[in-house]
Amino acid sequence: MTLTSLFKAGPGGVMTDDVGVITGDLELRTTLADGAVTVEVRYEGADEWYRLSASDCQLVDDKDHEAVHKALLGVLNRPEG
Repeated sequence: MTLTSLFKAGPGGVMTDDVGVITGDLELRTTLADGAVTVEVRYEGADEWYRLSASDCQLVDDKDHEAVHKALLGVLNRPEG
């Protein structure tokens, strides 16, 4: 199961394992497979996804996937204003 959401990175951006910090209008993707959640981000509309540093987790109950996705989005989405 995969969930995606658009968000705007705050000052300082978000740290990825693949390319370091990325900033601006981004997209969050969480993928659940066998109880493990993989977390990736990309520039909005881009093709390449980057692993979000230190964010993967193991769930006890697969039903928690949506809650984890929303919590990550709440932390990462920091529009200026």
